[in-house]
Amino acid sequence: SAKRAVVLDAATGRVLFAQHAEERAGMASTTKIMTGLLVAETCALDAPVEIPPEAVGVEGSSLSLEAGEVLRVETLLYGLLLHSGNDAAAALAIIHSGSMPAFAQEMNARARILGAMNTNFKNPSGLPDDEHYTTARDLCKIACAAMGNADFRQIVGTKSWHGKYRSYANKNKLLYNYEGATGIKTGYTVKAGRCLV
Repeated sequence: SAKRAVVLDAATGRVLFAQHAEERAGMASTTKIMTGLLVAETCALDAPVEIPPEAVGVEGSSLSLEAGEVLRVETLLYGLLLHSGNDAAAALAIIHSGSMPAFAQEMNARARILGAMNTNFKNPSGLPDDEHYTTARDLCKIACAAMGNADFRQIVGTKSWHGKYRSYANKNKLLYNYEGATGIKTGYTVKAGRCLV
């Protein structure tokens, strides 16, 4: 029933099923797969970071971050990938690249390296934007790269996480209801509809 879909064997790259796999569309919070990958690859998980004011009060799903609050990168990544916090996405983008537009450029550069040529990121969270899109096939390429990172893989496969100051339950019901599921990410906006990787 999906409008666009790909089923891929990640080990071999073999496509087992495809339906409108090259059609561009919004990706909602599955955007955070790329956000999480870039941060997991380049930031120390135990690094303490101060929440920038620009990350507070971001539209949509939220961790209720406060400006000046100091959290570890790990805490923000779990909040990003389990609870789908848009404020965590903003904070991580700014911490990583100095600003959200600069981080979007990094996301797009990495997408090109991965061969995701029909993808364009405008923000780190997946909030609606006509210029923020991907395809099912491109999202597979990004997801395969992300699952190749041990820290990312550990986080998205976690059902619940308890840190010193915060705890999160994974919103991905497949982890609870589908034997063998190891991730990765759900997403929803009115425009993009329900998305799943």
